[in-house]
Amino acid sequence: MYVCGVTPYSSTHVGHALSYVMFDTLRRYLEHKGYEVRHVQNFTDIDDKIIQRAQESGVSEDELVEEFIGDYFDTMDALNIQRASEYPRATREIPRIIDAISGLIDRGHAYPAAGDVYFRVTSKDDYGKLSHRTLDSMIAGARIQVDENKEHPMDFVLWKGAKPGEPSWESPWGPGRPGWHIECTAMSLEYLGEQLDIHGGGQDLVFPHHENEIAQSECYTGAKPFSRYWMHNGLLQLGSDKMSKSLGNLVSVVEALERYSPDAIRLYFLSSHYRSPLAYSDEGAAAVERSLERVRRALIPGNGAGAEVEADTHRVRFAAAMDDDLNTPQAVAALFDLARDINRGRDAGQSVGSGQAALRELGAVLGTDFRGPPGSRGRPRRDSIHRPAGIGAHRTAGRPPVRPGRPDPGRPRRAGREP
Repeated sequence: MYVCGVTPYSSTHVGHALSYVMFDTLRRYLEHKGYEVRHVQNFTDIDDKIIQRAQESGVSEDELVEEFIGDYFDTMDALNIQRASEYPRATREIPRIIDAISGLIDRGHAYPAAGDVYFRVTSKDDYGKLSHRTLDSMIAGARIQVDENKEHPMDFVLWKGAKPGEPSWESPWGPGRPGWHIECTAMSLEYLGEQLDIHGGGQDLVFPHHENEIAQSECYTGAKPFSRYWMHNGLLQLGSDKMSKSLGNLVSVVEALERYSPDAIRLYFLSSHYRSPLAYSDEGAAAVERSLERVRRALIPGNGAGAEVEADTHRVRFAAAMDDDLNTPQAVAALFDLARDINRGRDAGQSVGSGQAALRELGAVLGTDFRGPPGSRGRPRRDSIHRPAGIGAHRTAGRPPVRPGRPDPGRPRRAGREP
């Protein structure tokens, strides 16, 4: 399973958290069913936004990236999101990226032009199959900057020629850095092979990112399909707008955890189907927090001598919901109904031990442990980007290591400066 990761240039917000809670829950359920899941999630650690933010903050790109990768791990750990098997970074995969671009050129699917390299979209007969768009409709619906170096307006960049003051790496086409789309193709091939079982990400990645990943990967390897299943989560909204860094309408995970428990945040997200948009509100999260008190009460030790509270019906409902396109709203409803029956059964003198075991089991599949209210498990630290001394000083304990034995792509150089 490959899931598109963050571009680490600012604090992790609840829009990120929604996506990663959904895919963490999918993984937990697959593992609950007996599957072994190899989960790879990248960091896009070189990007125009990273370069701009580093310049504005007076720090290097490396320092900025390390700070916000640390922030990402802190906040995901606080939300009980399991670590992926691998976290490749684009800057550590430059040789693989260059190999993929060279292969696409050799096969006639890409071409160099004035220091850049572009993918030739007309070379892929079924380009647009994921987003169900034709080239004509793409052109009509896009703001396309005129580029005389392109053969076709929808051709997209695989390698960007170096610009003064920006990080760059040597390549057969001159110094530069990779385009966004080819990074994920190279990393998924390196860590998971030519074909994926599941590829995930937000709905805003369907086009152009995932469409372009398919084109690159299938043209490079010849293996189809690139991914057997595509899963795209709906986007978190604040009011009527998508929550995003560019719009500035963000609620950070740190801010959310100051008000609500990790369990409440997870179940709030999971109360909406993964494909549906969710309008984030304090009222909605607070309602889930209040409902969780009934679940925590259901897990208080104590057992009656009467008949056992019936739990199998709730287990069956839960599994049927999860098997139905990951219908987490119905699965969450089954969990709350089981908690209700446990509380009623205890009041009536029934035995609740097996019901409590089932409640913990189902809760674990959803990534919840019902341990306590907001603040009971500590909080991730706040963004220190406004304190220059804190940049790059973030703890690294427990962070997944880079795979050993890999060729070192070397430090980037900066165009227009002495190395």
